[in-house]
Amino acid sequence: MIRLIFRLLFNLNGWSLSIDHIDQNDLKKSVFLATPHTSNWDAVYMVAAMLKIGVKLRFAIKREWIRFPLSIALKPMGAIGIDRRPQGERKTKLSMVEAMANLFEVKEELSLVIPPEGSRSLREEWKSGFYYVATTAKVPIVLAYLDYDTKTAGVYEAFHPTGNFEEDMKYIISVYKKHNPGPKFPEMFMYDKRFA
Repeated sequence: MIRLIFRLLFNLNGWSLSIDHIDQNDLKKSVFLATPHTSNWDAVYMVAAMLKIGVKLRFAIKREWIRFPLSIALKPMGAIGIDRRPQGERKTKLSMVEAMANLFEVKEELSLVIPPEGSRSLREEWKSGFYYVATTAKVPIVLAYLDYDTKTAGVYEAFHPTGNFEEDMKYIISVYKKHNPGPKFPEMFMYDKRFA
């Protein structure tokens, strides 16, 4: 029901979908970047856009938040609980990257969306967790976007990281800068200054 409402809002507010030539197999198991991220509306439009191409985006939160009664609202929106408890003979908690990467081992399909800014607030540097989740899980990074100037949501490409963080980040930033999607609140967004 919640996703249906998201799709309705997407259409009623005049948004459209733009997908370049993407191999659908790359979308089945992938880390989705959703940028720019400056508003809670971003989640509504991104989820709705991806549903139009058959991708059910998921986002990670602490497993404690998935319990009833919050689960009633969060699960339909795409929330998936992260379990960082020690596993097997391991005595220490998993890192967030390890826990998120492990999800790809147990899920047949998983499109995990991670805003690289890590927050709706202005950040001069992006978080690197999305990159290390993708490289650890050996999945592509889907360069998704929302452009409030044109009311367009979509995907530029599915990028397969090489393991060279700095060079890959320069490339990812260059793709976004080339297209320059407009955020809802421009004053709250900037590209990572280290790689722009």
